[in-house]
Amino acid sequence: MLNVFIDFLNETGIAALQWGHIVMLLISFILLYLGIVKKYEPLLLVPIAFGMMLVNLPLTGLMAHAANGQPAGLLRYFYFGDELGIFPPIIFLGIGSMTDFGPLIANPKSLLLGAAAQFGIFITFIGAILLGFAGYQAAPIGIIGGADGPTAIYLASQLAPEYLGAIAVAAYSYMALVPVIQPPIMKWLTTEEERQVRMEQLRPVSKKEKVLFPIIVTVIVVLILPPAAPLIGMLMLGNLFKESGVVDRLSETAQNALINIVTIFLGISVGASASADKFLQVKTLQIMFLGVIAFAIGTAAGLLLGKLMHRLSGGKINPLIGAAGVSAVPMAARVVQKEGQKADPSNFLLMHAMGPNVAGVIGSAVAAGVMMSIFA
Repeated sequence: MLNVFIDFLNETGIAALQWGHIVMLLISFILLYLGIVKKYEPLLLVPIAFGMMLVNLPLTGLMAHAANGQPAGLLRYFYFGDELGIFPPIIFLGIGSMTDFGPLIANPKSLLLGAAAQFGIFITFIGAILLGFAGYQAAPIGIIGGADGPTAIYLASQLAPEYLGAIAVAAYSYMALVPVIQPPIMKWLTTEEERQVRMEQLRPVSKKEKVLFPIIVTVIVVLILPPAAPLIGMLMLGNLFKESGVVDRLSETAQNALINIVTIFLGISVGASASADKFLQVKTLQIMFLGVIAFAIGTAAGLLLGKLMHRLSGGKINPLIGAAGVSAVPMAARVVQKEGQKADPSNFLLMHAMGPNVAGVIGSAVAAGVMMSIFA
């Protein structure tokens, strides 16, 4: 009887539990805490953290490859959507259908702030090369600096699938932690007086402008950078659904049911890619380090250009909106609004920040297209 009990214990996950599993389980619990208790982007952190927890419970086989006539693990099939570059464009379709490009159209100078925030991508690209990564591996690592998880996953799946899991976890973790990472940088680089600046109300944007915008952007960007077509094309198609007013059912599906379903699959499969044997490596830790540096540099670059525009405009532009140039939509814009109201409770910067924010989405997709053109 004792032997039967011992045999049973030896077949449980408890017997196979190693220190690496314990470390990753603790990380997953921390992420769950941040998502559920602190409410840091729970739509991202909760599925990612739960997927990480599942894959680090031994002997589940959830990420196993198909072999010897046996099917692959459940989460391995979900992960194909990441590996094949399917989920990111669908996410972009949903983002486009939820995005109002009006603030960007009303204030085209926002494009400069969105472009400046992509500076972190190229600085981190150089840093990754200096740490020993090949150019094609450094490219998707740099994209983390744009705070754009779908773009980072898409580029990693095309150029460096061996680091897809680490890049995906880093990108989405830092996206979720925007409210933690950005405020100290914003306070460090701006003065109280600058944060109190009130901006003039944006001009009204006509429906004709909003309908033509996604069409024109798609044609121009894809003609210049064909590799950017999957991301830019889906982003602008979603926006055209929204602004055309003739396909309300498609727009409603894209911005609700479709993006929610794909977010579940994407989140849990991204988390499941963070198994202890793959995640607890020097290269993976370097990617996590480079990711936070990339995001900090991108935020700082946007703020510094915002300060320059503040000076050149005679104090009419609040430099805080430069921090929204990273493409974490609408998280970064909300952080700008929150920090602006801390300096002046009656100040409303959200719509002004949305211009650089949506420009950052376009900018990160363009940066990915540039990397694809060079390394694909």
